Amino acid sequence: MFRLPPRIILSRLLGGMKKTHLSIIVPAYRKEKTIVTDLKRIKKVLNNLRYKTELICVVDGNVDNTFQKAVLLSQKLRGIKVVGYPTNKGKGYAIRYGMAKSKGDLIAFIDAGMEISPNSLSMILEHFEWYKADVVVGSKRHPVSKVNWTPKRRLFSLGYQLLTRLLFGLRIKDTQVGLKCYRREVLEKVLPRLIVKKYAFDVEILAVANYLGFTRMYEAPVEIDFSADSSTSAAAASHIFKMLLDTAAIFYRLRILNYYSDSKRREWKHDPELNFRFNTI
Repeated sequence: MFRLPPRIILSRLLGGMKKTHLSIIVPAYRKEKTIVTDLKRIKKVLNNLRYKTELICVVDGNVDNTFQKAVLLSQKLRGIKVVGYPTNKGKGYAIRYGMAKSKGDLIAFIDAGMEISPNSLSMILEHFEWYKADVVVGSKRHPVSKVNWTPKRRLFSLGYQLLTRLLFGLRIKDTQVGLKCYRREVLEKVLPRLIVKKYAFDVEILAVANYLGFTRMYEAPVEIDFSADSSTSAAAASHIFKMLLDTAAIFYRLRILNYYSDSKRREWKHDPELNFRFNTI
């Protein structure tokens, strides 16, 4: 029996739907060696989507030539916007900074670097259409994912998944892949309440979204190669420790202080650079 290729099926499916506008945030820190290649690869994927898109690169601190190289590329390729600020503030802050400047009704982020295949983004978007999701996350532990990772990293992923399910009731198996997509309505409710700017930003946004009733969270397969990861054991251990501290703080605010509830609105931390407004592409 003849079957149409998945891309043709998706094109026909989306062709009959309301046009979706998509914003992609790419946080970048010390990526001067790869940022041009990274943005080109992501832009190539976006060019093949049936979405109106914008690509926003956020340079998290002017510490090398990442910003300059990204700007030069944006002058050659249309549809790339480069923003940033002088000092490093953390990945979570960079993503929120880009979201604040986004215009799409679907907003995704993908890490700069060669680990995650940008083609995984296509699968994320397919899952949005299939499941009418609130949030779709790339997952190393999806049965169809293609991941080159060490047993140690796999063990930590399993342990952290069990921890987030116990603390926050999250039923997704992987919260840490740097590829996620949200409906704008979800972010409008969630972002003003957030605090974490570095190590557990992913978990905070998912935990708060779940707490607010946005429970249609799904996982999509990804292609990731960790073979080029040059992190030392000491650096990895430090990162894990700090992420666990942030995770514990999120639990304390959520379950003990009830900080994320509407009744605590006056206590939410406000940063004018992170104001999330509705705009249109």
